[in-house]
Amino acid sequence: MSLFSWTLHGDGKSIRAGEVVQPEERLTWPRTIGIGVQHIVAMFGATFLVPILTHLPPTTTLFFSGVGTMLFLLITRNKLPSYLGSSFAFLAPIAAAVSKGGMAQALGGVVATGVLLAIVGLIVNYFGINWINWLLPPVVTGSIVMIIGLNLAGAAKNNFSQQPLVAIVTLLAVMLIGAVTKGFFSRISIFGGVVVGYLFGIMHGDVKMASVTAAKWLAMPHFTSPSFKMSAMVLFLPVVLVLMAENVGHIKAVSVMTGKNLDDQVGKALFADGLSTTLAGIGGGSGTTTYAENIGTMAASRIYSTAAYWIAALGAVLLSLCPKFGAILSLTPVGVLGGVGLVLYGMIAVLGAKIWIESKVNFGITQNLMVVAATLIIGVSDMSWTHGNYTFTGIVNGTLVAVVGYRVFNGLAKMVGNPAE
Repeated sequence: MSLFSWTLHGDGKSIRAGEVVQPEERLTWPRTIGIGVQHIVAMFGATFLVPILTHLPPTTTLFFSGVGTMLFLLITRNKLPSYLGSSFAFLAPIAAAVSKGGMAQALGGVVATGVLLAIVGLIVNYFGINWINWLLPPVVTGSIVMIIGLNLAGAAKNNFSQQPLVAIVTLLAVMLIGAVTKGFFSRISIFGGVVVGYLFGIMHGDVKMASVTAAKWLAMPHFTSPSFKMSAMVLFLPVVLVLMAENVGHIKAVSVMTGKNLDDQVGKALFADGLSTTLAGIGGGSGTTTYAENIGTMAASRIYSTAAYWIAALGAVLLSLCPKFGAILSLTPVGVLGGVGLVLYGMIAVLGAKIWIESKVNFGITQNLMVVAATLIIGVSDMSWTHGNYTFTGIVNGTLVAVVGYRVFNGLAKMVGNPAE
């Protein structure tokens, strides 16, 4: 069967109770295109926020998310439905790298992350995934995800304080949309809040539309070359661990929903995401990851067809070719970023706690409690230390404590008959 040949599910118009449209199936093309558009909307709210928060060109990031998704689908041979959107795990290290050496060095860190993740994918293809589960048990991954979110609290506060009225309106809009809507609209409440805050900013005079008027309707995205400095690339090491956990979690979720064992796709998925992130960094975009937002869309529709993701990827690339669209995104008021940042960064931290809860991490075990406690304080306070040209940030140090500390103290506990696992 051809790689671009999908079997029509039933009559192509409906899905029977208890059935799902499998990755290798599709509905009629008009319906498939409609689902693809839904995937664009689902990923868009988060994907465009990352470049705005990091001051990367939004259309460039959107371009590489679309290209990366196509690569992902090709490498996994259309067996694993996923959209590769901008990863929030890059926010803190990009900000740290930019403050020390500029955007080019930050992009070098994105490239390094992608290369390392691709290498991990090749290792998984050869050795399997058991070693990932050993290296990143839930107590560790939950801690890393949590400090990545909480470490950004200061950035949210700074943005909020610059335009407090716009920030408050945005924050209230996010919360109200999340509270009074259901299903799909509830999942894009942050995007809805940004729209409300943006419109309020226009009425309040905080958005000057001259650059939008001057922008072209059609042009290639702006590409920026990276530069490589080891002291900057070190800042991105924790992101590799987060991307590993996100990809594995995505595959397990899709496996449950489709009733298929997709463990053989883990290595390919990690390699594909690594390649996508590498290309994004080379061209001036943010690193990518598999998107939970699109899992929600699949769960709601029961359609897991990879054909719909090709539509979404092509749509993202087409949108990225419109500079006028990018100019609109680039004018997002700082107060809007402050409002959504309060929720967004907190949500990243809560995802860490969610990993603990769903995996039933036992904090009655001393080594679990102590390692997590130290990790959180190091990460939240951004406890850093400098050695020569290298600055190790709170996220890097917290990650080291979580990964190494857990293994060391768990090993010692086993020696005295008090294991955590």
